[in-house]
Amino acid sequence: MNKAELVDSITKSTSLIKVDTAKFVDAFISSVITATSEGEKVYLVGFGAFSISERKEREGRNPRTGKPIVIPAAKAPKFTAGKAFKDAVGKKGEKAVEPKVETPVSNDTAAKTGAGKKK
Repeated sequence: MNKAELVDSITKSTSLIKVDTAKFVDAFISSVITATSEGEKVYLVGFGAFSISERKEREGRNPRTGKPIVIPAAKAPKFTAGKAFKDAVGKKGEKAVEPKVETPVSNDTAAKTGAGKKK
């Protein structure tokens, strides 16, 4: 599934129009990238966590010449699947389990309850 297919799938399962769904997906991706690039972990309970993995400097080999080279230290994005996601996907040879989908909080409800505010 690519991004356009994801937008179509979300649009069909919600009351959002396609333009709003596309904006949401773009905002979600942007928020995850911004947070992780600033060193924060992004947790989506049951789904998984996005973070940055630190890779140490190491020795490698040039595939053409076989000569040893130094591969510099680097940061790389990392995703760790949550239990509900792993259970939904199932193990090899098992039938996948239908994931439990929670009803999202509307803007009206979030404003009244304070949901979504940082503490």
